[in-house]
Amino acid sequence: MADIFGTALPEALPRIGSLEQVARVDRFVEDDGPARGARRFRVVNGGGLEFDVHPDRGLDIGAASYNGVPLAWISSTGITRPDAYEPEGRGWLRTFGGGLVTTCGLDSFGPPADDEAGVVGMHGRIGSIPARVGEVTATPEIVAVGGQVRQTAVFHENLVLTRRIWSEVGSNSFTIDDTVTNEGENPSPHMVLYHVNLGWPLLEAGTTVDIPARSVVPRDPDAVEGFEERTRIGEPTVGFREQVYIHEAGDERVARVVNPTRGMALTLRYSDTLPAVFQWKLTATKHFVLGLEPANTPEIQGRAAARENGRLPELQPGESRSYSIQIEVTA
Repeated sequence: MADIFGTALPEALPRIGSLEQVARVDRFVEDDGPARGARRFRVVNGGGLEFDVHPDRGLDIGAASYNGVPLAWISSTGITRPDAYEPEGRGWLRTFGGGLVTTCGLDSFGPPADDEAGVVGMHGRIGSIPARVGEVTATPEIVAVGGQVRQTAVFHENLVLTRRIWSEVGSNSFTIDDTVTNEGENPSPHMVLYHVNLGWPLLEAGTTVDIPARSVVPRDPDAVEGFEERTRIGEPTVGFREQVYIHEAGDERVARVVNPTRGMALTLRYSDTLPAVFQWKLTATKHFVLGLEPANTPEIQGRAAARENGRLPELQPGESRSYSIQIEVTA
């Protein structure tokens, strides 16, 4: 059991009038701009960790902070309501708000794909589907939000994501536990990626990245050019071109980001069911972001390429697959 601000829980509880003084889930409905009408839950865990859950964006995580220091990169689009989503082509980028965790899938991620299973846009649609919230919990032991997100269409896939986001009260971490089930009548392509987006001030010149892996492959010539500097973050640079690296997961399923200047570190742990992690390094002005992206297939070029290269996971009717990621922050 973690402490609450340095005090053991049994000693802390007599000192507060309500648990909400230190740990709670606040619920909001946005009232202005592109997010108007969307739900937002603010999780406060009593250990300095606070983060927004967006039920109408697939229960993804938006803004987050630890001891008041922001952790996530937020894009110029912000976190919009789901009907702003543009499914065609690369329209996903029009509502990619960043945030600490953006889920991509459930039947494709990567570039737009057109294959025998149909046409899908960039990174799939799961992050634009509202959830049915089944749990909002705040006890002296745990704060949690859970629910289901169904990606389906008549004559097409029927995939259900069951998600629980939880944090021990007083701790410096939270966990996302997911199970994806094929409730359709036919086998379904199943690709999932967790787009963890880190920004300033956690990310700044001198920040380092450590991803233990069996192998690292650059995606394209820009990544080849930056290969030797892939573990180091520099100053924001006008015109910096994104660099993407494909890491085959090793025995230790972890990625670490360390900022020695601020004495902060973020550790991402991911389950054995996620055999690859992509590193998205983009240190341009305004787009100053590091993406750590565990995925259930190492194919980064989309569903059509995954099928062609024998890297396309499938779920049989009634089959389920579970995934887990944990984010821990120390300072």
